[in-house]
Amino acid sequence: MDIEKLKKAMIGQDVVYANLAGNLEPMAKNIVEAMNATGAKRLIWISSMGIYDEVPGEKYGSILEPYRRSAAIIEASDLDYTILRPGWFTNKDEIDYETTQKGELFKGHEVSRKSVAALVVKLATSPELEVRRSLGVNKPVH
Repeated sequence: MDIEKLKKAMIGQDVVYANLAGNLEPMAKNIVEAMNATGAKRLIWISSMGIYDEVPGEKYGSILEPYRRSAAIIEASDLDYTILRPGWFTNKDEIDYETTQKGELFKGHEVSRKSVAALVVKLATSPELEVRRSLGVNKPVH
C-alpha cells in the first residue's frame, strides 16, 4: 500500500471503509497514518470474530494474530473507528444480525454478507453510531 496514494485518496473523504486481506498490520498503520495526515476521522474496519477469544468453545490461536494486531493499531489511534468482527459469512438473502460489544461473548457463529453490508451502510451514514467500538456481528440464534 503506497502511503502517498492512500493520502491522496482520503483527502475530503468523510468515511474510510477497510475490508482487507493479507499483511494487515502494515495496512492498518498506513491507513491510520494517511487518515491522520488528511484529517479523515471515521474508519470502519472489518476484522474477524474470535480476536478477543470471545467465541465460546473456540480457540482460533495464531491464525487470528494479524487481525488482533491490526485491531490493536486501530484501537490505539485517535480515529472515530468502528471495528466489525463478523461471524462466518453466508450468502443468504437476508438482513438479520445482532451485535455484541468487545468483552461480551459471541452469541452465534455465522452472519450473511448482506447483513454485514447493511451494518456498514448504517455506520457510514450515521457516523455518530458505535464510535471507538469493536462489534461482534452474528445472526441471532432463534
